Amino acid sequence: MIEPPEPLETRILVCTPHGKDAKLACAALEQAGLECFPCTTLVQLVQELHRGTGAILTVEEILPKAAATLLIDFLSTQPTWSDLPVLVLTKPGGESPWTRGAYEWLGNLTLLERPVRVPSLISVARSALRARQRQYEIRQADQRKDEFLAMLGHELRNPLAPISAAATLLELMPGDIDRVKRSSNIIARQVGHMTNLIDDLLDVARVTRGLITLDRQPLDLRDILSEAVEQVRPLVNARHHELALHLPAESALVMGDRKRMVQVVVNILNNASKYTPEGGHIDARLQLKKDAVMLDISDNGIGMTPELIPHVFDLFSQAKRASDRSQGGLGLGLALVKSLIESHGGKVYATSKGIGQGSTFTLRLSRLMPELTKPHPAAVEPAQEEARSALRIMVVDDNRDAANTLEMFLGIVGHQVAVEYDAKGALARAEEVAPHVWLVDIGLPDMDGLELARRLRAMPATTSSKLIAVTGYSQEQDKKKSFEAGFDYHLVKPINTEQLLALLQEISASS
Repeated sequence: MIEPPEPLETRILVCTPHGKDAKLACAALEQAGLECFPCTTLVQLVQELHRGTGAILTVEEILPKAAATLLIDFLSTQPTWSDLPVLVLTKPGGESPWTRGAYEWLGNLTLLERPVRVPSLISVARSALRARQRQYEIRQADQRKDEFLAMLGHELRNPLAPISAAATLLELMPGDIDRVKRSSNIIARQVGHMTNLIDDLLDVARVTRGLITLDRQPLDLRDILSEAVEQVRPLVNARHHELALHLPAESALVMGDRKRMVQVVVNILNNASKYTPEGGHIDARLQLKKDAVMLDISDNGIGMTPELIPHVFDLFSQAKRASDRSQGGLGLGLALVKSLIESHGGKVYATSKGIGQGSTFTLRLSRLMPELTKPHPAAVEPAQEEARSALRIMVVDDNRDAANTLEMFLGIVGHQVAVEYDAKGALARAEEVAPHVWLVDIGLPDMDGLELARRLRAMPATTSSKLIAVTGYSQEQDKKKSFEAGFDYHLVKPINTEQLLALLQEISASS
């Protein structure tokens, strides 16, 4: 957690030739609620600058370049985030020769011609402090970003060690079926972990930029809570937590996106479990108000300081954790919770009595009365899926390992697979192979996958083929570009193999 500016960093240092003038200026500013500190010399001013300040108020007479060397040196060596405001009272009667070079020496300079009215002085001082506060916020955001990038590097490296070790085992003992199975399970688990981390990053980007579309429908928050508990149960059991649910007998109806609401509750429950010591207690209480549904999730975990609570939902903000980072994660969950709940028109807030006294997170959503909802039509049983038959598939990807792995996987499940590592080679073999399905990477070296799709749609031999984009780009605009280029489907790397097989089976059944 990044602490707010120290009190010394929000004061105004006042330096005038006569100490009495500085005290009078301070008295006027302090009467307006601004903190000041009078300095009698430039040497004292620079000493106080090293301790911290929000702005400087001084006069032209004591700032000739030769005399102000210490101040100029200090200002010239400010960190990149800092641009300290300097307010200077100047002589009346127009621009003096001193002012012509002052902007170069002093940087963020504001000139006030004397005699200056007290309300004008107070207004300029407040504006300077607001600008300085913004600089502190930028500094804090940069620090949070740097801490986050360090976390990201750590969390992404963690799965690489078991993946690398498991790959080595597969190479050394290819005939040991048991070890092959265990190694492949390790790889699959760790790839899933990395995928979840990347999905969280992309989710934050989409949600904070307002790029998600909510599928709103009447939801019973009792069902949402139950589904979320099922997802976090393995973590809760592993940490030997007692999880108590308190549900009303009456339905707790809200209007929302089921997937996103489950995601919200899962993130809060995960947060509670991560920051509650083993054997602790987590309490989820759902309450109905006249016009709202309230969900309180409380724990008896590590709690929060008063300084952390206002920032707990900030992006990249996180409480201090042990160096072993045993809780894991990137600290994105609560930022997602706030953005998603607000996109549903709700509110979320956190409370804690302090360190070691647990935390409570409260969700508030508008209540939907039962008479306003319509019953869902009875679900129709899906027709029996037709047996899968072999498809001719062309894989086009310049990442040879990815292409070859996909070729082996699809071959094992019974499909006929050809591979090309660039668009030119794929076009040359299109008529020869006549694929039913194309799996095309978008970022190809010689011609991007979008242009390849357009050309395939123009060729008689491939005009009816199913084109599947395989890419790391997952934003809505990326999908739109794929479909506009002629792709039928858009899959995001790493490919979910179950999803791919289901899609191929659907294509096979409809052909």
